[in-house]
Amino acid sequence: MSVLVDTSVWVEYFRNGNNSEKLDFLIDENLIVTNDLILAELIPFLKVRKQRKLTNLLLNINRLNLSIRWGQLIDYQYKCLKNGLNGVGMPDLIIAQNAKQNNCEIYSLDNHFSLIKDILTLKII
Repeated sequence: MSVLVDTSVWVEYFRNGNNSEKLDFLIDENLIVTNDLILAELIPFLKVRKQRKLTNLLLNINRLNLSIRWGQLIDYQYKCLKNGLNGVGMPDLIIAQNAKQNNCEIYSLDNHFSLIKDILTLKII
């Protein structure tokens, strides 16, 4: 099974090496995937810092196609609101949708995914 690694994990990994053992294992086992939303959150900062090698490595990770289904996102947001969660942003819901579409687990340090895991039946590691 593939693991969609969220921006929050990458930021901590690059910043101070937090959670490096788990991410290194997923990388070594060739289990990680990304998508254009996550790359769009990461790449600009790496370019500003002239991190070309790191940028190229991220661009070579297997990338999931983003097929945004707005009706489903509206339903996800409704379910979150109905369950008292009003702070879940659209990027997190798009990542959740993308992971579900591709039967992937999500690896994130963002608390939103823990909160919506049961509501949207997500696979979180």
